[in-house]
Amino acid sequence: MAEDLEIQSDLFINGSYVSAKGGETFDSINPANGEVNAKVASASDADVDAAVSSCKAAWDDGRWRHMPPRERVNVLLRLADLVDEHAGELALLDSLDMGKPITDCLTIDIPEVSVSLRFFAECIDKVSGSVTNTENNALHMIHHEPLGIVGAISAWNYPLLMAIWKVAPALAAGNCVVLKPSEQAPLSCTRLAQLFIEAGGPVGVFNVVNGYGHIAGKALALHMDVAKISFTGSTAVGKKLMMYSGESNLKRVALETGGKSPQIFMPDLADLDQAVDIAIAGIYDNVGQVCNAGSRLLVHKDIHDAFVEKFIEKSREVYQPGNPLDPATSLGPMVSLQQRQGVLEKIEAGNKEGAKLAFGGEVPSGLEHGAYIQPALFTQVTSDMSIAQEEIFGPVVALIPFDDEAQALKIANDSKYGLAAGLWTSDLNTAHRMTKSIEAGVIWVNCFGDGDMTQPFGGYKQSGNSRDKSLECFTAYTQSKSTWINLA
Repeated sequence: MAEDLEIQSDLFINGSYVSAKGGETFDSINPANGEVNAKVASASDADVDAAVSSCKAAWDDGRWRHMPPRERVNVLLRLADLVDEHAGELALLDSLDMGKPITDCLTIDIPEVSVSLRFFAECIDKVSGSVTNTENNALHMIHHEPLGIVGAISAWNYPLLMAIWKVAPALAAGNCVVLKPSEQAPLSCTRLAQLFIEAGGPVGVFNVVNGYGHIAGKALALHMDVAKISFTGSTAVGKKLMMYSGESNLKRVALETGGKSPQIFMPDLADLDQAVDIAIAGIYDNVGQVCNAGSRLLVHKDIHDAFVEKFIEKSREVYQPGNPLDPATSLGPMVSLQQRQGVLEKIEAGNKEGAKLAFGGEVPSGLEHGAYIQPALFTQVTSDMSIAQEEIFGPVVALIPFDDEAQALKIANDSKYGLAAGLWTSDLNTAHRMTKSIEAGVIWVNCFGDGDMTQPFGGYKQSGNSRDKSLECFTAYTQSKSTWINLA
């Protein structure tokens, strides 16, 4: 299957694949075996400028923003159909690029790409302006317009899905887009741009520049013709992007910058087995490489021992590492050896701080050639430990006991992040009371990770300032214009 795959690894600018102007490349490495998938063109400032210039020409002549709304709807719907038709190819690209099990790519990631495209396509002609109630000799109208050129910088943990969460609403709102996918997993995004043209999208409207964040990403964030940067990634990089906005044209900056999500398990939860099953999936899915991963488990002292016992027993059954291209594999490698090393260092820090490593955290025997790591559980954790404060972005759980509701809320909110949280209780009053006090943008009660495209996704505090998915996301790629007409 992989041997027959044709990989497009150039930049995609003005409707065509092109090499980087300076000829620079970087390697796309399969983290399961260390082999090179492809030599990928690496964009320089000049390449980014060419991509933005292509968008600028398309923006100026209105070939996309002035296209009749239903025609734009149909282009994005055809793109969704093409994603479905090429699901096997796109899933394989993501699996080879970042190590995600092919089954997850085929059943979760790529289907959600299509769902996202269709949702935002149907938003296009559903958002209307307004006429306000003014004095008789005036007419006041408010309507929404696209921003212009959007620079999208996407993450590698769900390569195509994280990209489409930015590209789809930006295009649907009428903007032109330059996408800079993560250098660790760019291959499916480059292919997406070609499919956009095949779907009837105009040339120049959607361009892709592969490359390093400190070069291509920085150039995009500093470009004077870019109206907005939408970014998913680390908090440190997000802060730099806000600085670049101030150094350039005060472009809008939308950030989703990670989390350290707590799940609170109250003693009256209805089904301990179900809660443990979902807690395991909430941290170990995608090898813990999930921004909203439930990496802090806050467990009431009355159910603590039973919870830990079940968690250890069930974890050993569910996630077994293996070849990502084997449909039976439930746990692939981490995205890179460097990423795994960072996780191993955080595990060692947890040991030194006095937490108890209940299981896992080692490199699996027989898989040393890849970036594999066994899921880990720490017990006897306190909230001041680094493993309870820092985003590990790997399959590492910090389990923290608590005595009562007030202590649980204090621990849950003791974080610079506020992306998501979970709460398990049978008491509706408890659920209402506690969700009001939890500092997070997304809260799940008696579930974790559920939702659909109507659900805004984003966080509080240093988890960022934006929302993905939902109508709120769509309108964030527009700006309002107020027109006052004197009828006197």
